[in-house]
Amino acid sequence: MSSDDDGQAMGKARRREVPRGRHGDWTPADDRPDPVDLITDQNATRVPSLVPIRHWRMAQSPFSFYRGGAKIMARDLSSTPTTGLNVQLCGDAHLSNFGVYASPSRELVFDLNDFDESLPGPWEWDLKRLAASFAIAARHNEYHGDDEFDLAARSVASYRNAIRRFAGMHHLDVWYSHASAVDIESAFDDQLSKKERKTAAKFARKARSKNSVHALRKLAQQTDDGYRIVAQPPLIVPLRDIPSEDDPKDIERYVTDGFAQYLSSVSDDLRVLLDRFTYRDLALKVVGVGSVGTRCFVVLLRGRDASEPFFLQIKEAGESVLAEHLPASVYQHQGQRVVVGQRLMQAENDSFLGWTTGEHGTHYYWRQFKDMKGSVEVDDASLALMRRYAQLCGATLARAHARSGDAQAIAGYVGPGKALDRAIAHFSVAYADQNERDHLTFRAAIESGRIDAHE
Repeated sequence: MSSDDDGQAMGKARRREVPRGRHGDWTPADDRPDPVDLITDQNATRVPSLVPIRHWRMAQSPFSFYRGGAKIMARDLSSTPTTGLNVQLCGDAHLSNFGVYASPSRELVFDLNDFDESLPGPWEWDLKRLAASFAIAARHNEYHGDDEFDLAARSVASYRNAIRRFAGMHHLDVWYSHASAVDIESAFDDQLSKKERKTAAKFARKARSKNSVHALRKLAQQTDDGYRIVAQPPLIVPLRDIPSEDDPKDIERYVTDGFAQYLSSVSDDLRVLLDRFTYRDLALKVVGVGSVGTRCFVVLLRGRDASEPFFLQIKEAGESVLAEHLPASVYQHQGQRVVVGQRLMQAENDSFLGWTTGEHGTHYYWRQFKDMKGSVEVDDASLALMRRYAQLCGATLARAHARSGDAQAIAGYVGPGKALDRAIAHFSVAYADQNERDHLTFRAAIESGRIDAHE
């Protein structure tokens, strides 16, 4: 028997231990924590003035609450059945954490794009978070009730078919596999109306326009001392405007020392390139939903002259929300944990990934800012578009898992039939109900004054 056959047989054997239908079960544990407590526990290490913005964003809808509630679902998933087949997890694989970005060869590619919670763990956790996000999005967009189940099932079916395909491929072929913009557009063409195809093409054009020059126009202005980032408090606060007891020259020294430390974490060839850029400005910037309140910065660098700006993003890296439910990461530096997870899961990586430790021991990771990045706008998405998007995300997640896990064993477990699709779709609809209850509890906490929220 070949090793591939051994893997398939092992996966099939796991069905006896964990029948696929069990993945459809969702009942809150008797000791399930208050979801508001889980959210506010995360605020202890966040910038206090920004925490109410996070609360406000999460309160807007059950879908926005789900985006920021990765810690809640991590706790819930820890009590669900698993096969014991581990992969490198994204840890927060909801549909808005997939999108397009520029590869090092400047090709537009599609992949997962958020790895703040990445850790090795059960492949089922990522798949359930993805599928549930489609059920919640269907409800958010007021599609027909059956579409909640259908979209969730489509994402799982696409994952299942893709992991079976990757299981039959050579390791190097899996490693080099990726989805380019051409692949994405051709995949959508046959099932979308002319209007929907135009929307998809517009999305790609908009993503391609997002680069450092575009960011310079939006974030900075020309001064007597060159370009400086413009204050837009509280969402963008330049370093010069951040209240501090330190001398401004000391703060700038912290930044330049941090940049030197970042350079030590990248490859030698990239260091040669970055050494040609000079530091110009830095600002605290609010990003995302779940990340609001963490220390996130944008750094403006200058190349040959003012016409060559370059922006890097620095994001605080705390412990993964999965950490209390899984073995500890082999990487003690949380920024390194995020970067390694991203490099392992993505087919095409940002060349500028790196990590540093801040002045007070805070861990950060660095990446390029606004480099042709774009994600689907759920509010404007038609049902036909979301159906294709569910299939695209499911296949993309399967590829990410196949890069680190035993694709043969997972393929043997999921099988050719729809048993797993139906089970996780049932879980997703039930979890969408749970998410709505949690959102109402969260809104009530705001209305009662228990927690503060403002735009």
